[in-house]
Amino acid sequence: MKKILCLALCLGMPFLAKAQQDTLTYERDITLSEAIALARAQSVDAAVALNELKTAYWEYRTFRANLLPEVNFTGTLPSYSKSYSSYQNSDGSYTFVRNNNLGLQGELSIDQRIWLTGGTLSLRSSLDYIRQLGSGGYHQFMSVPVSLELTQPIFGVNTIKWNRCIEPVRYAEAKASFISATEEVTMTTITYFFNLLLAKETLATARQNKENADRLYEVAKAKRKMGQISENDLLQLKLDALQGKADVTEAESNLNAQMFQLRSFLGVSEQENLNPVVPDVVPDVDIVYKDVLAKALERNSFAQNIRRRQLEADYAVATARGNLRSINLFASVGYTGQNRDFKSSYRNLLDNQVVQVGFSIPLLDWGKRRGQVKVAKSNRDLELSRIKQEQMNFNQNIFLLVANFNNQAQQLDIAEEADLIAEKRYNTSVETFMIGKISTLDLNDARDSKDEARQQHISELYSYWYYFYQIRSLTLWDFERNEALEADFEAVVRQ
Repeated sequence: MKKILCLALCLGMPFLAKAQQDTLTYERDITLSEAIALARAQSVDAAVALNELKTAYWEYRTFRANLLPEVNFTGTLPSYSKSYSSYQNSDGSYTFVRNNNLGLQGELSIDQRIWLTGGTLSLRSSLDYIRQLGSGGYHQFMSVPVSLELTQPIFGVNTIKWNRCIEPVRYAEAKASFISATEEVTMTTITYFFNLLLAKETLATARQNKENADRLYEVAKAKRKMGQISENDLLQLKLDALQGKADVTEAESNLNAQMFQLRSFLGVSEQENLNPVVPDVVPDVDIVYKDVLAKALERNSFAQNIRRRQLEADYAVATARGNLRSINLFASVGYTGQNRDFKSSYRNLLDNQVVQVGFSIPLLDWGKRRGQVKVAKSNRDLELSRIKQEQMNFNQNIFLLVANFNNQAQQLDIAEEADLIAEKRYNTSVETFMIGKISTLDLNDARDSKDEARQQHISELYSYWYYFYQIRSLTLWDFERNEALEADFEAVVRQ
């Protein structure tokens, strides 16, 4: 029985090892659209774009919250003091008196920032309690049932008003940047996908060339014995066979490197051997420069970026001008009462009005503040010059991109036809060499042309897809479906 078990175990070991190997690695066909979907869902670049959008979203939410009324409660519960302090007598002399008291204080306020003027309006209600401890101690309540307070800068910059102009533009820029970043993730995926596809085709070509070189070398050895080819041609074919082995090894290493890069970017398991499928269909669209430029200037984050920078430059000038002088108004209107009894402190209320106007006007600052205004204006002019140059470069880049894309369709057709012709020529050259009608030089030339044509076909296919998504990234528009690229930002930030 032991012998039978050992024999069964030995016979089953190869199958177990094979099964274990199959569970460790498996091959998976992947199309370009599947790779793009994976990258958008789980790549690191997509996660970075999402986090940047979340940051911008909550910054905008914070800005919106600052415009709404705030309900605040502040208090001191309790405040205890047992100390000595100086006291001036009526004759001008000083003595030290002992303080031993317990105090409680609470205030409830509703604060509203006024975006039109930049001031703050507050509705307040407060209650103070103090108890003198020790012999002869007593307690007292002071209430302010209601008071209305206004704090208003007169000539200073209205930060709230400027933020109402800047922050919506900043958030619109962030939303457009998120969609553009998503398209840029697609462009990176296209690059890694076609790098792997090219490595796969290179390996297939290298293996085919090696197989043909081995077969031709065996035929050449037979022909050499019959004196039909020279020793030089035989040695050349032997070198081709050796070079074929080296090319296969190099192509395998490059394929593994490109495989790792794509898997790492897509966030898939290392047990998956991705087999990229050549896209057999490309979008058949004809794009007009004027349409692309109009969409880009309307929807791209660059347009929002320009608007935001212009507003920020104007805000800096307004801030510098506001710092030339500072005048603040404070007004408070309400009622107050005090008594040793809690309920009585809310009776027989007295008026409580306070009006203060504070100002700070420099009489001699040696032109410092006016110099700050000049600096702010110069910076604004410099920023406007930069914006103008960037707009010219932006328009030029779009023009060149559209021209390249429209030409790429023809380049792709030429490369595809050249690939078929070069493959056919090489097969014919192999058959012709077998019957001794051409030399090894002509055969090698046909082989090299075939390899170059195949690589060129893959490269032109890559360029077409890359240009297409680059235009989508700049315009945030899908020209294939003729619709805008949008996103449910509320749902996105909750992910």
